[in-house]
Amino acid sequence: MVASTAPTPSRLALYLDLIRWNRPAGWLLLLWPSLSALWVAADGFPGVHLLLVFVLGTILMRSAGCCVNDVADREFDKHVKRTAQRPVTSGRIGVKEALTLGAVLAFTAFLLVLTTNLATIVWSALGLVLAIVYPYAKRVVSMPQAVLGVAFSFGIPMAFAAVYGGPMWELMAPAVWQAPGFWPGVWHSVPPLAWALMLGNLFWVIAYDTEYAMVDRDDDLKIGMKTSAITLGDLDVPVVIGCYLVFLGIWSAVLWGTVNLWVWGAMLLVALAQVAWHFTLIRDRTREGCFKAFRLNHWLGFTVFLGVMVGLV
Repeated sequence: MVASTAPTPSRLALYLDLIRWNRPAGWLLLLWPSLSALWVAADGFPGVHLLLVFVLGTILMRSAGCCVNDVADREFDKHVKRTAQRPVTSGRIGVKEALTLGAVLAFTAFLLVLTTNLATIVWSALGLVLAIVYPYAKRVVSMPQAVLGVAFSFGIPMAFAAVYGGPMWELMAPAVWQAPGFWPGVWHSVPPLAWALMLGNLFWVIAYDTEYAMVDRDDDLKIGMKTSAITLGDLDVPVVIGCYLVFLGIWSAVLWGTVNLWVWGAMLLVALAQVAWHFTLIRDRTREGCFKAFRLNHWLGFTVFLGVMVGLV
């Protein structure tokens, strides 16, 4: 009897697996708050150009982030059942190859940002630094989900900068970087409203990434990985639900009077129903329930975006 062997995946198939192409929930979690902020900043439809920049840029940067994350976690992922067969962890893609792919994807995203304005370019550089730092925060920070929250929320200030920032021709004048008003101008391109939305979104990221961490809690304890699920212990479920409510509360408070209140109220009812559903999924802390809850979060993000988009009509 001859043992059957599975066909060897092509390089393209391995690359698509590396960037989680068949699991779009990851980039959707980044996309919805960014688009919501874009709509708020523009007080409605932001135009085809900015819409394409943020949609394509989000997909590219999330894909690049997967490359960096898998390289950083390759030794840890070997001991986690869910991640042991990832391309880098299993050795089917080398470290240099994965980092090269990530660099190409990030550079392509940067080319998109170059079509916006100088302020957006500056904020995107800070966002890139956060995306690189996060995978390593899990070694030293007890709540690395908070670091991810900042990184995953950075599309919000970028959206406001893209709408409020100065014209692109400024980039052609090297002296602008040394001008006394340059850095204050970059800072003022992002109003307090954007930072408030970013703060609220941070709580949403902590909520869904804690659900994600609850899936691997037993494995993470064995290998010494730091996660919010481990740090919170028995408080994980109430904190997750509390973070959802804080997220919705902050966004409701700062957008009150900006969006149509009837539309926003209807959105809140749908969003709160989803939060209640999440509680039923995670209350027993099963791997299956927690992972399902995590994967469903993009619907909550879409619900909030829909409330913003329709509420601004």
